[in-house]
Amino acid sequence: MDWEHMSFLHPWFFGLLLLIPVIIWWQYRKKSHDHPSIRLTTVTSVKGVKPGWKVMLRPAMFWLRILSFICLIIALARPQSSSVSESIDSEGIDIVMSIDVSGSMLAEDLQPNRISAAKKVAEDFVTSRPSDRIGLVIFAGESFTQVPITIDHNVLKEQLRAIKSGVLEDGTAIGMGLATGVDRLRASKAKSRVLILLTDGVNNTGLIDPMTALEIAKRYKIRVYTIGIGSKGQAPYPVQTPFGTSKQMMPVQIDEALLKKIATQTGGKYYRATSNSSLKSVYNEIDKLEKTKIEVSSY
Repeated sequence: MDWEHMSFLHPWFFGLLLLIPVIIWWQYRKKSHDHPSIRLTTVTSVKGVKPGWKVMLRPAMFWLRILSFICLIIALARPQSSSVSESIDSEGIDIVMSIDVSGSMLAEDLQPNRISAAKKVAEDFVTSRPSDRIGLVIFAGESFTQVPITIDHNVLKEQLRAIKSGVLEDGTAIGMGLATGVDRLRASKAKSRVLILLTDGVNNTGLIDPMTALEIAKRYKIRVYTIGIGSKGQAPYPVQTPFGTSKQMMPVQIDEALLKKIATQTGGKYYRATSNSSLKSVYNEIDKLEKTKIEVSSY
């Protein structure tokens, strides 16, 4: 019970507690003036006789009646909790994160590599949006829904940590990553539907062309934020050799023109993330742009 926020509906009943001293005084006065007695010529016959248990419990019964009287007064006063309750009315936003997991995401221009950095900031982003339903799509040469749109963010974050490069056919199917994310959102009843697409490459495969996926996103009024991840120029990439893993410098190729077009035509924005800190800043900015409307009522 929360005693700190306890209140009483009828507190005036506590005035009856003033009767308790009067009752105690009356009981002891009655006891002192009402002593039945028997005159005996000798006490030999009653010496050593102990009083019965009823006699011994008689004082305790009086105090139990007093305690019962106090409990009755408290009950009449109607104790109740006055703790504050909140009713939250959330407009909510449905979000899908579509993350590139192609082999090039293992490049180490972000620490420890691109895919690990992307997973970390995506998890932080999920934590910062407790009222939104969020889903996860991964893509490489094909695309896959890792987590449908859900409010269970613990499951979502577990699946985020589990994604890795190499689980899908290699390649960069930006059109597939976009189309699968749009498909997850098109049936959503949320007032705002957002897709965050992160990639480090150029569309080079896939059954759906990026322009076709863009038209579908526009048709369903889904806002797309695109992120190009990777340093400019060249980046160290781990290569397996007979002697172990070595680092090889590989050119960074991101189709920024395509990503800008997708973002602009859907009402979103394109970002370039060349480091861990800039990637985090990108997600922080998206978090500020896409605010959830929440109304709180207290009573």
